[in-house]
Amino acid sequence: MNKKALDILRKYWGYEQFRKTQEEIVDLAMQGRDILGLLPTGGGKSICFQVPALASEGMALVISPLIALMKDQVENLKNRGIKALALYSGMSKRDVDITLNNACYGDYKFLYISPERLNTSIFRSYIQRMNINYIVVDEAHCISQWGYDFRPDYLHIGELRAMLRVPIIALTATATPDVAEDIMERLLFKEKLLVKGDFLRKNLSYIVRKSEDKQEQLLHIIQSLNTSGIVYVSSRRKSEEIADYLLQNNISASYYHAGLESSLRAERQTAWIENKLKVMVATNAFGMGIDKPDVNFVIHYNIPQSLEAYFQEAGRAGRDGKRAYAVLLWNARDIARLKNTVNLSFPSLEYIEDVYHKIHIEANIPYGSGIARQIQIDLRKYAIEHNEQFSKFRSAINYLDRLGHWTFVPDTDTFTRVKIKLPLEDLYKISYPEEQMVDLIELLLRRCEAIMSFSAVIDEKEFAQSLSISVSHLRELLYKLSIMNVIVYIPQNHTDLIILHHDRLEPKNIQLEKESYDFLKAIFKKRLEAMLHYVQEQGECRSRILLRYFGQNNSKDCQTCDQCRQKHKEDNKLIACALEEKFSNMDYTLEDVKQWHMSSDFFENPSVFNILRRLIDEGVLKSPKDL
Repeated sequence: MNKKALDILRKYWGYEQFRKTQEEIVDLAMQGRDILGLLPTGGGKSICFQVPALASEGMALVISPLIALMKDQVENLKNRGIKALALYSGMSKRDVDITLNNACYGDYKFLYISPERLNTSIFRSYIQRMNINYIVVDEAHCISQWGYDFRPDYLHIGELRAMLRVPIIALTATATPDVAEDIMERLLFKEKLLVKGDFLRKNLSYIVRKSEDKQEQLLHIIQSLNTSGIVYVSSRRKSEEIADYLLQNNISASYYHAGLESSLRAERQTAWIENKLKVMVATNAFGMGIDKPDVNFVIHYNIPQSLEAYFQEAGRAGRDGKRAYAVLLWNARDIARLKNTVNLSFPSLEYIEDVYHKIHIEANIPYGSGIARQIQIDLRKYAIEHNEQFSKFRSAINYLDRLGHWTFVPDTDTFTRVKIKLPLEDLYKISYPEEQMVDLIELLLRRCEAIMSFSAVIDEKEFAQSLSISVSHLRELLYKLSIMNVIVYIPQNHTDLIILHHDRLEPKNIQLEKESYDFLKAIFKKRLEAMLHYVQEQGECRSRILLRYFGQNNSKDCQTCDQCRQKHKEDNKLIACALEEKFSNMDYTLEDVKQWHMSSDFFENPSVFNILRRLIDEGVLKSPKDL
């Protein structure tokens, strides 16, 4: 192993050695080769690119689809004394400029960037001046249309690679063999190098239970385990409902979904990590990038839409190596509901075109206008107000995103924006009720270019510190100035964001690519069928089903899932009956039993003599003569 890489690992992370798969990926990356690493959840993906980047001159460009995860990783690197930056949707032009300048000239080692930023003119104008040593593609399955979470903005990475000509480190926890092949092709690998970790989780027991009263079953499981865990549900409303049910039954629980303010999400996440909360009831917005080793169980209250999503979420249990449980609850209503998701996830192309126009109408954008506009829209609120079925409406938004008509960024935090309405000569003629209003206006004029012509993004915390006041007082001043018609004040918000990629098209001119639609629908159905097979299969080891799906064949039964346990019970009954039939009402020796064992259908089962002892204790069989 490269000594420099080991020294970096020890210095910044305190580990004496890499895990086997990490070591292989780091070694190949430091040879300058393109590498795709498939590591299960909790496999330590970040180290696989952070160590090579630190060991090389220059800065790694890290493409990641999750803003929250990006921010967490940047913060973690800073805490280790490593300089890192992040560039994502919602930042002001000034902040984008500062970030990109620092990336060019500030001796930083990592620039995290969201995929929708890759093709912007401002990023492209800076990128050639950056000293990039690696392109890192996190959640690399997002580049493949075969994958369960395709993001069209990821397709720009291939263009970027051709421009920069540096090695690529691509990483994911969920890729089937077809998806892995597609990732390497789309990222223009010089040679196809795939390093795959062992997806077998020996300490994780997969349990699937059919239950008509899932709430009661859920409560029983949590009470019996009495440890830290996650309950995944399919909707925000359900997360709140189940958390309330658990609290009423004296379980320390809370809920988490993307609709909560970022500060509240962070507060609840921290409380759960520090074991101040026992159970987190959450949508799939929760868990990515969280390193909590003592999660004893992950319960899926609803059936996920794919084995990729299920495997990733279930894998958040048992990272400490101790026995842990991944439990999936279901009933016939869940199966019917899941089958119906095909229609909700793939509404008609006519409906999708109608949604395209509705979004433009909502933002008052006429035909032939709108390119590069950012539309803030609360999709849930819009769906309720316009009597739209939310899942269907959101699917149409996502499909238009896939085709590149716009970029959809759900549940994003937007910044406070301010525009001064009055001419400069009139600003100081007004009698302001508070002296600090004058200080605030002067600060706005100093800090924000063209604020009298365009709305400017302001950092509330930074402005409050400059004025030596609290953020809440700053907001109060801004609100009062807006009431006085001195400024236009748009408070920060938590909403959905749509970034338009072209001017609004006339009806029937929207390319909706029926062939692509049919292709994606077929793949979706195939993933759904694999998920339903996993849930309804009777007899085969759960772990083997999962491992085979991800291309890991020839695995053995795990012996701990519900199927293996049931099979074990049935085998034990057969062995007991066979022993009783063979040795009842006769004198026999242990040697006789050994000979029978070797010649019987049960010769691979080590439980034979334990079962014999139980039958003797129960008086069913005599003791062997030589015992």
